[in-house]
Amino acid sequence: MNNRPKLDKSRIKDVSFGCNVRVIKPSNIYGCSIGNNTFVGPFVEIQKGVVIGENCKIQSHSFICELVNIGDDVFIGHGVMFINDLFSQGFPANGNKDFWLETKIENKVSVGSNATILPVRICSNVVIGAGAVVTKDINEPGVYVGNPAKKIREL
Repeated sequence: MNNRPKLDKSRIKDVSFGCNVRVIKPSNIYGCSIGNNTFVGPFVEIQKGVVIGENCKIQSHSFICELVNIGDDVFIGHGVMFINDLFSQGFPANGNKDFWLETKIENKVSVGSNATILPVRICSNVVIGAGAVVTKDINEPGVYVGNPAKKIREL
């Protein structure tokens, strides 16, 4: 009996890259699309089907799951987590994509470090504060903070 785990290395596989994209290793990026002039820091995972626009910056230790679409000129701070499974059945969907939901981040959005983004739509020209938990769509530009995230001022 072999009690040793199978160790996989981080990888970059089947990714459509625009021009001047910079990725810092180690990162686990697969089956996605990353636009021109975008930076991806170390220890980032970007899953299949994700679309990231142009001139974006994805900082270290962030997780971008399937069904996330990020516009242009978006900043994702360190340790930001995107969620696509809300445990709608009372437990994890265990890979059943019928229960997963989409997230859409429009243009010129900044997401502070350690924020959590549930399946929502965030309009353009929004700042999400560090540590915020976005649980509902954001349809007005402004600054949003807290858990759940609430608008505290105009931009």
